[in-house]
Amino acid sequence: MKNPLTKVAAALPPGTLAVAGGTVVLGAASYIHLGVAGHSLSVDDMANVSLLWTIVMSVGIGVFFPIEQELTRIVAARAALGHGAAPVLRRATLLTGGILGVVLLALGVGSRKIADVMFHGDRSLVLALGGAFAGMAVCYLTRGVLAGLGRFGAYGTQLGIDGGLRIGLAFGAGLAGVHSALAFSLILALAPVAATVLTLPPLFKAVRPGPRIPWSELCSGLGLLICSTLLSQVVVNAAVVSTKLLAPEESALIAALLNALVLARVPLFVFGSLQASLLSGLSAAIAVGDRAAFTGMLRRIGVVVGGLGVLGGIPAVLLGPRLIQVLFGAEPVLGHLDFFWMSAGTVAYMFAMVLGQALMVFKRHNLQLLCWALGTGVLAGITFMPGEVATRVVVAYTAGSVATVLGMLAALRRSFPGSTANQAGPAPSTSEQAVPTMSARVSGE
Repeated sequence: MKNPLTKVAAALPPGTLAVAGGTVVLGAASYIHLGVAGHSLSVDDMANVSLLWTIVMSVGIGVFFPIEQELTRIVAARAALGHGAAPVLRRATLLTGGILGVVLLALGVGSRKIADVMFHGDRSLVLALGGAFAGMAVCYLTRGVLAGLGRFGAYGTQLGIDGGLRIGLAFGAGLAGVHSALAFSLILALAPVAATVLTLPPLFKAVRPGPRIPWSELCSGLGLLICSTLLSQVVVNAAVVSTKLLAPEESALIAALLNALVLARVPLFVFGSLQASLLSGLSAAIAVGDRAAFTGMLRRIGVVVGGLGVLGGIPAVLLGPRLIQVLFGAEPVLGHLDFFWMSAGTVAYMFAMVLGQALMVFKRHNLQLLCWALGTGVLAGITFMPGEVATRVVVAYTAGSVATVLGMLAALRRSFPGSTANQAGPAPSTSEQAVPTMSARVSGE
Protein backbone atom coordinates (compact mmCIF):
# COMPACT_ATOMS: atom_id res chain seq x y z
CA MET A 1 0.00 0.00 0.00
CA LYS A 2 1.33 3.42 -0.96
CA ASN A 3 2.31 5.88 1.71
CA PRO A 4 -0.26 8.77 1.87
CA LEU A 5 2.49 11.30 1.21
CA THR A 6 3.53 9.32 -1.87
CA LYS A 7 -0.06 9.44 -3.14
CA VAL A 8 -0.20 13.21 -2.64
CA ALA A 9 3.12 13.68 -4.44
CA ALA A 10 1.92 11.54 -7.33
CA ALA A 11 -1.20 13.70 -7.68
CA LEU A 12 0.85 16.86 -8.12
CA PRO A 13 2.21 18.12 -11.44
CA PRO A 14 5.88 17.14 -11.99
CA GLY A 15 8.22 19.75 -10.56
CA THR A 16 5.83 20.93 -7.83
CA LEU A 17 7.89 19.62 -4.95
CA ALA A 18 11.03 21.30 -6.30
CA VAL A 19 9.22 24.66 -6.11
CA ALA A 20 7.44 24.03 -2.82
CA GLY A 21 10.41 24.74 -0.56
CA GLY A 22 11.05 28.15 -2.10
CA THR A 23 7.35 28.96 -2.03
CA VAL A 24 7.15 28.15 1.68
CA VAL A 25 10.04 30.51 2.41
CA LEU A 26 8.57 33.29 0.25
CA GLY A 27 5.13 32.81 1.79
CA ALA A 28 6.57 32.91 5.31
CA ALA A 29 8.44 36.08 4.34
CA SER A 30 5.16 37.89 3.71
CA TYR A 31 3.95 37.12 7.23
CA ILE A 32 7.26 38.00 8.87
CA HIS A 33 7.71 41.17 6.83
CA LEU A 34 4.24 42.46 7.69
CA GLY A 35 4.45 41.17 11.26
CA VAL A 36 7.70 42.98 12.03
CA ALA A 37 6.39 46.11 10.32
CA GLY A 38 3.18 45.95 12.35
CA HIS A 39 5.13 45.90 15.60
CA SER A 40 7.60 48.60 14.47
CA LEU A 41 5.41 51.24 12.81
CA SER A 42 2.63 53.57 13.91
CA VAL A 43 -0.94 52.75 12.87
CA ASP A 44 -0.87 55.31 10.03
CA ASP A 45 2.54 54.18 8.76
CA MET A 46 1.44 50.54 8.90
CA ALA A 47 -1.69 51.46 6.91
CA ASN A 48 0.60 53.02 4.27
CA VAL A 49 2.79 49.91 4.11
CA SER A 50 -0.32 47.71 3.99
CA LEU A 51 -1.71 49.66 1.05
CA LEU A 52 1.63 49.69 -0.79
CA TRP A 53 1.97 45.93 -0.23
CA THR A 54 -1.57 45.45 -1.61
CA ILE A 55 -0.84 47.55 -4.70
CA VAL A 56 2.36 45.62 -5.38
CA MET A 57 0.57 42.30 -4.96
CA SER A 58 -2.34 43.38 -7.15
CA VAL A 59 -1.24 45.85 -9.84
CA GLY A 60 2.33 44.52 -9.92
CA ILE A 61 1.26 40.91 -10.21
CA GLY A 62 -1.47 41.89 -12.64
CA VAL A 63 0.99 43.52 -15.03
CA PHE A 64 4.06 41.28 -14.72
CA PHE A 65 2.85 37.82 -13.70
CA PRO A 66 1.22 37.34 -17.15
CA ILE A 67 4.70 37.60 -18.63
CA GLU A 68 5.74 34.56 -16.58
CA GLN A 69 2.58 32.68 -17.56
CA GLU A 70 2.92 33.34 -21.28
CA LEU A 71 6.62 32.51 -21.24
CA THR A 72 5.94 29.29 -19.35
CA ARG A 73 3.29 28.28 -21.89
CA ILE A 74 5.36 29.20 -24.94
CA VAL A 75 8.70 27.81 -23.72
CA ALA A 76 7.11 24.57 -22.45
CA ALA A 77 5.43 23.97 -25.80
CA ARG A 78 8.68 24.69 -27.68
CA ALA A 79 10.70 22.49 -25.32
CA ALA A 80 8.25 19.62 -25.84
CA LEU A 81 9.06 19.88 -29.55
CA GLY A 82 12.83 20.19 -28.96
CA HIS A 83 13.16 23.92 -29.70
CA GLY A 84 15.55 26.16 -27.74
CA ALA A 85 14.38 29.14 -25.67
CA ALA A 86 17.14 31.72 -26.29
CA PRO A 87 15.15 33.69 -28.91
CA VAL A 88 12.16 33.79 -26.58
CA LEU A 89 14.26 35.13 -23.70
CA ARG A 90 15.78 37.89 -25.86
CA ARG A 91 12.48 39.21 -27.16
CA ALA A 92 10.71 38.78 -23.82
CA THR A 93 13.43 40.88 -22.15
CA LEU A 94 12.79 43.74 -24.57
CA LEU A 95 9.04 43.43 -24.11
CA THR A 96 9.28 43.36 -20.32
CA GLY A 97 11.59 46.37 -20.31
CA GLY A 98 9.10 48.30 -22.43
CA ILE A 99 6.18 47.45 -20.14
CA LEU A 100 8.19 48.39 -17.04
CA GLY A 101 9.16 51.70 -18.66
CA VAL A 102 5.51 52.59 -19.27
CA VAL A 103 4.60 51.71 -15.67
CA LEU A 104 7.44 53.79 -14.21
CA LEU A 105 6.57 56.73 -16.48
CA ALA A 106 2.97 56.62 -15.24
CA LEU A 107 4.16 56.57 -11.62
CA GLY A 108 6.46 59.52 -12.26
CA VAL A 109 3.76 61.63 -13.92
CA GLY A 110 1.18 60.86 -11.25
CA SER A 111 3.48 60.68 -8.23
CA ARG A 112 2.04 63.67 -6.37
CA LYS A 113 -1.58 62.56 -6.83
CA ILE A 114 -0.78 58.94 -5.95
CA ALA A 115 1.05 60.04 -2.81
CA ASP A 116 -1.80 62.30 -1.70
CA VAL A 117 -4.56 59.72 -2.27
CA MET A 118 -2.78 56.56 -1.14
CA PHE A 119 0.10 57.45 1.19
CA HIS A 120 -0.90 60.57 3.13
CA GLY A 121 1.30 62.67 0.84
CA ASP A 122 4.51 60.62 1.28
CA ARG A 123 6.06 60.66 -2.22
CA SER A 124 8.99 58.50 -1.13
CA LEU A 125 6.58 55.55 -1.02
CA VAL A 126 5.79 56.11 -4.70
CA LEU A 127 9.52 55.66 -5.36
CA ALA A 128 9.48 52.45 -3.34
CA LEU A 129 6.47 51.30 -5.34
CA GLY A 130 8.38 51.81 -8.58
CA GLY A 131 11.31 49.81 -7.21
CA ALA A 132 8.98 46.97 -6.24
CA PHE A 133 7.51 46.92 -9.76
CA ALA A 134 11.04 46.70 -11.20
CA GLY A 135 11.80 43.76 -8.93
CA MET A 136 8.67 41.99 -10.09
CA ALA A 137 9.48 42.60 -13.75
CA VAL A 138 12.89 40.92 -13.61
CA CYS A 139 11.86 38.00 -11.41
CA TYR A 140 8.76 37.05 -13.41
CA LEU A 141 10.68 37.28 -16.68
CA THR A 142 13.31 34.79 -15.54
CA ARG A 143 10.88 32.50 -13.70
CA GLY A 144 8.75 32.12 -16.82
CA VAL A 145 11.66 30.78 -18.85
CA LEU A 146 12.87 28.53 -16.02
CA ALA A 147 9.39 27.05 -15.52
CA GLY A 148 8.89 26.47 -19.23
CA LEU A 149 12.19 24.60 -19.43
CA GLY A 150 11.33 22.52 -16.38
CA ARG A 151 14.23 24.01 -14.38
CA PHE A 152 12.26 23.97 -11.17
CA GLY A 153 15.32 23.63 -8.97
CA ALA A 154 16.56 27.07 -10.07
CA TYR A 155 13.00 28.40 -9.95
CA GLY A 156 12.59 27.29 -6.34
CA THR A 157 16.03 28.63 -5.45
CA GLN A 158 15.06 32.08 -6.69
CA LEU A 159 11.88 31.99 -4.60
CA GLY A 160 13.83 30.88 -1.55
CA ILE A 161 16.49 33.58 -1.89
CA ASP A 162 13.81 36.23 -2.42
CA GLY A 163 11.94 35.12 0.70
CA GLY A 164 15.09 34.70 2.77
CA LEU A 165 16.22 38.22 1.97
CA ARG A 166 12.82 39.66 2.87
CA ILE A 167 12.93 37.86 6.22
CA GLY A 168 16.50 38.95 6.94
CA LEU A 169 15.94 42.57 5.96
CA ALA A 170 12.69 42.81 7.94
CA PHE A 171 14.25 41.35 11.08
CA GLY A 172 17.30 43.56 10.60
CA ALA A 173 15.14 46.67 10.40
CA GLY A 174 13.14 45.61 13.45
CA LEU A 175 16.18 44.83 15.57
CA ALA A 176 17.80 48.11 14.55
CA GLY A 177 14.75 50.00 15.81
CA VAL A 178 13.75 51.30 12.38
CA HIS A 179 10.36 53.05 12.38
CA SER A 180 10.28 54.11 8.74
CA ALA A 181 7.53 53.04 6.34
CA LEU A 182 9.96 53.64 3.46
CA ALA A 183 12.54 51.22 4.87
CA PHE A 184 10.01 48.39 5.18
CA SER A 185 8.63 49.17 1.72
CA LEU A 186 12.03 49.08 -0.01
CA ILE A 187 12.38 45.44 1.04
CA LEU A 188 9.86 44.64 -1.71
CA ALA A 189 12.28 46.11 -4.26
CA LEU A 190 15.66 44.90 -3.03
CA ALA A 191 14.90 41.23 -2.36
CA PRO A 192 13.54 40.16 -5.80
CA VAL A 193 16.25 42.01 -7.73
CA ALA A 194 19.01 40.37 -5.69
CA ALA A 195 17.38 36.94 -6.00
CA THR A 196 17.14 37.31 -9.78
CA VAL A 197 20.78 38.34 -10.16
CA LEU A 198 21.94 35.37 -8.06
CA THR A 199 19.99 32.88 -10.21
CA LEU A 200 20.97 34.21 -13.65
CA PRO A 201 23.80 31.63 -14.17
CA PRO A 202 21.47 28.56 -14.21
CA LEU A 203 19.09 30.45 -16.50
CA PHE A 204 21.77 31.28 -19.06
CA LYS A 205 23.06 27.72 -18.84
CA ALA A 206 19.61 26.28 -19.59
CA VAL A 207 18.61 28.33 -22.63
CA ARG A 208 19.69 27.02 -26.04
CA PRO A 209 19.53 28.49 -29.54
CA GLY A 210 16.38 27.79 -31.46
CA PRO A 211 14.00 29.06 -34.13
CA ARG A 212 13.14 32.74 -33.86
CA ILE A 213 9.82 33.61 -32.28
CA PRO A 214 7.60 36.15 -34.03
CA TRP A 215 6.47 39.11 -31.99
CA SER A 216 2.87 38.15 -32.74
CA GLU A 217 3.25 34.82 -30.91
CA LEU A 218 4.70 36.54 -27.85
CA CYS A 219 2.27 39.45 -27.75
CA SER A 220 -1.00 38.20 -29.24
CA GLY A 221 -2.46 36.93 -25.99
CA LEU A 222 -0.43 39.02 -23.54
CA GLY A 223 -2.68 42.08 -23.54
CA LEU A 224 -5.78 40.00 -22.81
CA LEU A 225 -3.88 38.05 -20.15
CA ILE A 226 -2.66 41.23 -18.44
CA CYS A 227 -6.25 42.49 -18.32
CA SER A 228 -7.43 39.13 -16.93
CA THR A 229 -4.71 39.04 -14.29
CA LEU A 230 -5.34 42.65 -13.26
CA LEU A 231 -9.00 41.82 -12.77
CA SER A 232 -8.10 38.68 -10.83
CA GLN A 233 -5.92 40.78 -8.56
CA VAL A 234 -8.77 43.25 -8.11
CA VAL A 235 -10.93 40.36 -6.89
CA VAL A 236 -8.35 38.98 -4.47
CA ASN A 237 -7.05 42.31 -3.13
CA ALA A 238 -10.00 44.69 -3.42
CA ALA A 239 -10.99 44.45 0.24
CA VAL A 240 -8.10 46.63 1.47
CA VAL A 241 -8.28 49.22 -1.32
CA SER A 242 -12.09 49.38 -1.17
CA THR A 243 -11.95 50.02 2.57
CA LYS A 244 -9.40 52.78 2.02
CA LEU A 245 -11.77 54.43 -0.47
CA LEU A 246 -14.99 53.85 1.49
CA ALA A 247 -13.62 54.52 4.99
CA PRO A 248 -10.30 56.37 4.59
CA GLU A 249 -10.04 57.23 8.29
CA GLU A 250 -10.32 53.60 9.42
CA SER A 251 -6.56 52.92 9.51
CA ALA A 252 -6.92 50.10 12.05
CA LEU A 253 -9.50 48.32 9.86
CA ILE A 254 -7.37 48.74 6.73
CA ALA A 255 -4.32 47.20 8.41
CA ALA A 256 -6.38 44.42 10.04
CA LEU A 257 -8.02 43.48 6.74
CA LEU A 258 -4.64 43.09 5.07
CA ASN A 259 -3.39 40.96 7.97
CA ALA A 260 -6.56 38.85 7.86
CA LEU A 261 -6.42 38.36 4.11
CA VAL A 262 -2.78 37.30 4.31
CA LEU A 263 -3.71 34.75 6.98
CA ALA A 264 -6.83 33.47 5.21
CA ARG A 265 -4.84 33.13 1.99
CA VAL A 266 -2.26 30.71 3.39
CA PRO A 267 -3.61 28.03 0.98
CA LEU A 268 -3.08 30.47 -1.88
CA PHE A 269 0.62 30.79 -1.03
CA VAL A 270 0.91 26.99 -1.05
CA PHE A 271 -1.03 26.89 -4.31
CA GLY A 272 1.65 29.13 -5.79
CA SER A 273 4.02 26.15 -5.79
CA LEU A 274 1.60 24.32 -8.11
CA GLN A 275 0.99 27.04 -10.65
CA ALA A 276 4.27 27.05 -12.56
CA SER A 277 4.50 23.27 -12.87
CA LEU A 278 0.77 22.95 -13.65
CA LEU A 279 0.88 25.40 -16.55
CA SER A 280 4.09 23.88 -17.86
CA GLY A 281 2.63 20.38 -17.70
CA LEU A 282 -0.72 21.31 -19.26
CA SER A 283 1.00 23.22 -22.08
CA ALA A 284 3.38 20.35 -22.85
CA ALA A 285 0.51 17.84 -22.84
CA ILE A 286 -1.52 19.82 -25.36
CA ALA A 287 1.56 20.57 -27.49
CA VAL A 288 2.12 16.83 -28.06
CA GLY A 289 -1.60 16.01 -28.26
CA ASP A 290 -1.86 14.10 -24.96
CA ARG A 291 -5.41 14.90 -23.85
CA ALA A 292 -5.45 12.10 -21.27
CA ALA A 293 -2.50 13.67 -19.44
CA PHE A 294 -4.20 17.08 -19.62
CA THR A 295 -7.53 15.96 -18.14
CA GLY A 296 -5.90 13.72 -15.53
CA MET A 297 -3.66 16.53 -14.30
CA LEU A 298 -6.60 18.92 -14.13
CA ARG A 299 -8.70 16.50 -12.08
CA ARG A 300 -5.90 15.74 -9.64
CA ILE A 301 -5.06 19.38 -9.08
CA GLY A 302 -8.74 20.09 -8.35
CA VAL A 303 -8.68 17.54 -5.53
CA VAL A 304 -5.46 19.02 -4.14
CA VAL A 305 -6.88 22.56 -4.23
CA GLY A 306 -10.01 21.46 -2.38
CA GLY A 307 -7.88 19.82 0.29
CA LEU A 308 -5.74 22.93 0.66
CA GLY A 309 -8.85 25.04 1.15
CA VAL A 310 -10.16 22.83 3.94
CA LEU A 311 -6.81 22.48 5.72
CA GLY A 312 -6.16 26.21 5.63
CA GLY A 313 -9.69 27.50 6.05
CA ILE A 314 -10.72 25.76 9.26
CA PRO A 315 -7.80 27.07 11.38
CA ALA A 316 -8.21 30.54 9.87
CA VAL A 317 -11.89 30.73 10.82
CA LEU A 318 -11.36 29.36 14.33
CA LEU A 319 -8.15 31.18 15.27
CA GLY A 320 -7.86 34.08 12.83
CA PRO A 321 -9.28 36.95 14.91
CA ARG A 322 -6.85 36.24 17.72
CA LEU A 323 -3.85 35.37 15.52
CA ILE A 324 -3.80 38.68 13.65
CA GLN A 325 -3.64 40.50 16.98
CA VAL A 326 -0.74 38.37 18.23
CA LEU A 327 1.23 38.06 14.98
CA PHE A 328 0.66 41.47 13.41
CA GLY A 329 -0.40 43.71 16.29
CA ALA A 330 -3.79 44.27 14.63
CA GLU A 331 -6.74 45.88 16.39
CA PRO A 332 -9.69 43.57 17.33
CA VAL A 333 -12.01 44.77 14.54
CA LEU A 334 -12.69 41.48 12.67
CA GLY A 335 -14.59 38.38 13.76
CA HIS A 336 -14.91 34.67 12.89
CA LEU A 337 -17.57 35.29 10.22
CA ASP A 338 -15.26 37.71 8.41
CA PHE A 339 -12.60 34.99 8.30
CA PHE A 340 -15.15 32.46 7.02
CA TRP A 341 -15.97 34.65 4.03
CA MET A 342 -12.30 35.30 3.30
CA SER A 343 -11.41 31.59 3.52
CA ALA A 344 -14.35 30.59 1.29
CA GLY A 345 -13.30 33.25 -1.20
CA THR A 346 -9.76 31.88 -1.23
CA VAL A 347 -10.94 28.36 -2.09
CA ALA A 348 -13.07 29.66 -4.96
CA TYR A 349 -10.23 31.91 -6.14
CA MET A 350 -7.81 28.96 -6.34
CA PHE A 351 -10.29 26.98 -8.45
CA ALA A 352 -10.62 30.01 -10.72
CA MET A 353 -6.83 30.14 -11.14
CA VAL A 354 -6.72 26.45 -12.12
CA LEU A 355 -9.53 26.80 -14.64
CA GLY A 356 -7.99 30.00 -15.99
CA GLN A 357 -4.73 28.20 -16.74
CA ALA A 358 -6.66 25.50 -18.60
CA LEU A 359 -8.32 28.18 -20.73
CA MET A 360 -4.89 29.73 -21.39
CA VAL A 361 -3.55 26.45 -22.72
CA PHE A 362 -6.46 26.34 -25.19
CA LYS A 363 -5.59 29.95 -26.09
CA ARG A 364 -8.98 31.13 -24.84
CA HIS A 365 -7.57 34.32 -23.33
CA ASN A 366 -10.70 36.19 -24.36
CA LEU A 367 -13.00 33.85 -22.42
CA GLN A 368 -10.72 34.00 -19.40
CA LEU A 369 -10.92 37.80 -19.47
CA LEU A 370 -14.70 37.70 -19.79
CA CYS A 371 -15.00 35.46 -16.72
CA TRP A 372 -12.79 37.69 -14.57
CA ALA A 373 -14.80 40.70 -15.75
CA LEU A 374 -17.95 38.92 -14.58
CA GLY A 375 -16.39 38.25 -11.17
CA THR A 376 -15.18 41.83 -10.85
CA GLY A 377 -18.65 43.13 -11.70
CA VAL A 378 -20.22 40.97 -8.99
CA LEU A 379 -17.57 42.14 -6.51
CA ALA A 380 -18.20 45.81 -7.32
CA GLY A 381 -21.96 45.40 -7.02
CA ILE A 382 -21.73 43.92 -3.52
CA THR A 383 -18.99 46.31 -2.36
CA PHE A 384 -21.16 49.36 -3.01
CA MET A 385 -24.32 47.96 -1.44
CA PRO A 386 -25.50 49.47 1.87
CA GLY A 387 -24.16 47.93 5.07
CA GLU A 388 -21.06 47.60 7.22
CA VAL A 389 -17.89 48.17 5.20
CA ALA A 390 -15.92 45.22 6.58
CA THR A 391 -18.75 42.77 5.85
CA ARG A 392 -19.37 44.10 2.35
CA VAL A 393 -15.77 43.84 1.21
CA VAL A 394 -15.19 40.26 2.42
CA VAL A 395 -18.52 38.95 1.08
CA ALA A 396 -17.72 40.67 -2.23
CA TYR A 397 -14.41 38.76 -2.40
CA THR A 398 -16.19 35.42 -2.05
CA ALA A 399 -19.05 36.24 -4.42
CA GLY A 400 -16.70 37.59 -7.09
CA SER A 401 -14.51 34.48 -6.94
CA VAL A 402 -17.51 32.10 -7.13
CA ALA A 403 -18.97 33.97 -10.10
CA THR A 404 -15.63 33.67 -11.91
CA VAL A 405 -15.46 29.92 -11.27
CA LEU A 406 -18.96 29.36 -12.63
CA GLY A 407 -18.15 31.39 -15.73
CA MET A 408 -14.92 29.49 -16.35
CA LEU A 409 -16.59 26.10 -15.96
CA ALA A 410 -19.03 27.09 -18.70
CA ALA A 411 -16.22 28.51 -20.87
CA LEU A 412 -14.03 25.43 -20.46
CA ARG A 413 -16.95 23.12 -21.28
CA ARG A 414 -17.41 25.13 -24.45
CA SER A 415 -13.72 25.02 -25.35
CA PHE A 416 -12.79 21.47 -24.44
CA PRO A 417 -14.98 19.45 -26.84
CA GLY A 418 -13.09 20.92 -29.82
CA SER A 419 -10.19 19.06 -31.33
CA THR A 420 -6.93 19.49 -29.46
CA ALA A 421 -5.18 19.82 -32.79
CA ASN A 422 -7.40 22.74 -33.69
CA GLN A 423 -6.68 24.51 -30.42
CA ALA A 424 -3.00 23.85 -29.96
CA GLY A 425 -1.61 23.37 -33.41
CA PRO A 426 -1.11 20.27 -35.56
CA ALA A 427 -0.64 16.83 -34.12
CA PRO A 428 3.01 15.94 -33.48
CA SER A 429 4.98 14.41 -36.30
CA THR A 430 7.01 11.24 -35.95
CA SER A 431 10.13 13.22 -35.10
CA GLU A 432 8.25 15.23 -32.49
CA GLN A 433 6.97 12.04 -30.88
CA ALA A 434 10.57 11.09 -30.28
CA VAL A 435 10.96 14.00 -27.87
CA PRO A 436 11.42 12.84 -24.23
CA THR A 437 8.22 12.36 -22.28
CA MET A 438 6.62 15.28 -20.52
CA SER A 439 7.25 13.93 -17.03
CA ALA A 440 10.91 13.39 -17.81
CA ARG A 441 11.26 16.91 -19.16
CA VAL A 442 9.72 18.66 -16.17
CA SER A 443 11.05 16.51 -13.38
CA GLY A 444 13.66 19.10 -12.46
CA GLU A 445 17.28 19.79 -13.15
